[in-house]
Amino acid sequence: MTTVTLPTVSPPPGRYAVAPGRSFAELTAYYGPLATLRHRVTLTGASLTVPESASESESASVSEAMSQAAGARPVFRFDLAGTMKASLVSEHVEPMADGRHLQLIADLDVRGVAFPVLLRLRVVRCAEGRMLVVGSARLPYRLLRRATGFRLPWSRPATRLRLLLAAEFA
Repeated sequence: MTTVTLPTVSPPPGRYAVAPGRSFAELTAYYGPLATLRHRVTLTGASLTVPESASESESASVSEAMSQAAGARPVFRFDLAGTMKASLVSEHVEPMADGRHLQLIADLDVRGVAFPVLLRLRVVRCAEGRMLVVGSARLPYRLLRRATGFRLPWSRPATRLRLLLAAEFA
């Protein structure tokens, strides 16, 4: 059995953006176990800001770099267009125990209303100046609709939504 380990180089401090065509976002509506709608959402922008104190040494792993300074944590931002015009901004980034996953507590801003979201990201690749992440968030549709006014077409019933994100920050 082969174990996959995360590279031990974290991105240096700075602001990273996603190049056009190097990202993917999808919104899936579920009614019980059935997917009633699957729609690709345009990711108009995504950025990662790594503060100075979050990456002190080159030998630190991504999880160690993400967890060092409580006040200086990295900030992820995803701007969505299309069916869901919104922005997702992380407030708190916490590394998981395995060192390859990050848990983001973020706000999904839809029509000026912030909706709390738990986004789990897997760090696929991390090299000098590059970071590839894939993650998803599960959203209760009824609560999202009541809080923000976001609605799906009447012909697409839903009990929950899944927002899938993939981005390569460079």
